[in-house]
Amino acid sequence: MQLPEFLTTIWVVLEYSIKIAALGTVPENRRPSSSTAWLLLIFLLPVVGLPLYIFLGSPWIHGRRREQQVSVTEGALRMAAGLPDAPAGARPSPHLASVLRMNRRLTALPCVTGEVVALHADAADTYAAMARAIDGAEHHVHVEFYIQSWDEVTDVFYSALERAAARGVPVRLLVDHLGSRKYPGWRTLGRRWEQAGIRWRLMMPLLPHRRRFRRPDLRNHRKLLIVDGRTAFIGSHNIIDPSYRLRSNRRAGRVWHDLSVEVTGDVVIEAQAVFAMDWYFEAGEQLGVLDLAPGLEEQDLADVGNRVGAVVGTPAPRSGRPDAVVNAMQIIPSGPGYPTEPNLRMFLSLIQTAERRVSITSPYFIPDEALLSAITTAAYRGIDVELFVGKESDHFIVNHAQRSYYAALLAAGVRIYRYPAPTVLHAKYMTVDDDVAVIGSSNMDFRSFALNYEVMLLAFGGDLDDLLRGNDEAYRELSEELTAEQWATEPWYRRYVDNVCRLMSAVL
Repeated sequence: MQLPEFLTTIWVVLEYSIKIAALGTVPENRRPSSSTAWLLLIFLLPVVGLPLYIFLGSPWIHGRRREQQVSVTEGALRMAAGLPDAPAGARPSPHLASVLRMNRRLTALPCVTGEVVALHADAADTYAAMARAIDGAEHHVHVEFYIQSWDEVTDVFYSALERAAARGVPVRLLVDHLGSRKYPGWRTLGRRWEQAGIRWRLMMPLLPHRRRFRRPDLRNHRKLLIVDGRTAFIGSHNIIDPSYRLRSNRRAGRVWHDLSVEVTGDVVIEAQAVFAMDWYFEAGEQLGVLDLAPGLEEQDLADVGNRVGAVVGTPAPRSGRPDAVVNAMQIIPSGPGYPTEPNLRMFLSLIQTAERRVSITSPYFIPDEALLSAITTAAYRGIDVELFVGKESDHFIVNHAQRSYYAALLAAGVRIYRYPAPTVLHAKYMTVDDDVAVIGSSNMDFRSFALNYEVMLLAFGGDLDDLLRGNDEAYRELSEELTAEQWATEPWYRRYVDNVCRLMSAVL
């Protein structure tokens, strides 16, 4: 069927108007790779590309949530105005000191002190450790995880929350709406929490019928557990059976391998601030200082950075580990409410100023132009750069997009270790120069830099980097190193798929 001539003319004029407008608007404040991908979609399929761009094109939040983010960030800046950028006794290098200042300027959180209680890898052991901490709770328990499921493996965790609530301890829980709803048991999970006495809220809900709707591509990916304002767990674990309760995973023997750190000390107050922010956004309830840190008076905040700062790098048995060492620590939140991308800038700054070595572990490694340049430049400078990734990812597009970067990395001298399948390596951390460590929820990809709310913990001057480098040794023994010669034998059709997925990853 042929359209009338006037309709054809209108369509052609409209199509070219869309394309011309897109040329001048899409690239604004956007990465070149992302701009190219969006423009390609709009030029090839304007009827599909334009609505998608209008709906999903901006990585940043707007409206009321943006105003809330600005308000709480300004409040945090005022609250911590009297704290130094780093605690007394800490001795960051000039380069690291500038990174700490930048992190504080972008997130309002200064560097304070903290101690590592333990690294936790095995899922069941991690949930058991969390349960032990919860069983000691006297004031409150705060739970914030992207994916949650009450199953046989996680029952020890939720049973501890139920016991805490039965003792009269307030339990507040945040869970991402889209992150969890596809897993078995979701329909009854909220009811089980309520019956257990747990106050819970959805993060970034998609409930238009209740006037609660967020863009489906912007998610809260943070993973935090805080007990009494004294102990915190930060890392990559979700609260779910490590097979994610999917039959396909169980048939394939696929399980997720994660890594989280348990910490005590003043840094826990900063983790509390991140939870308080998200609880305020989703529950509308403001948590005061005494809600976050029982026993801490407001006037004491001015001394938080200095209270134990003079002993950075010395034994601190109060954490529960006889050989515990006080670290200088800083929490770095990021996400759509932070258009300055604090996590990306931190990664870039640390890599660019590395003097000896950089080790990166990331399940989803899809660097933007700046990060790829920083990593390869470090390798060309003679820095020992290692990358630990899974041999297979659980996401088809991510798996192939990640592979498309291997040639450039190997050519620069980056050593790539691939963790054996079917295990999905899901840990997310980085160490620099045998001194600085960063661990948390952020992947090395565009989604974690801009579309997801993330939280990372930076530490130096203590033992966290030693523990993570020891973890590298374990990964190295299990993994297969990919060489440039091996990669050169990859068939052309796989590289073709890799490159197509690389382009798609800039949009999805």
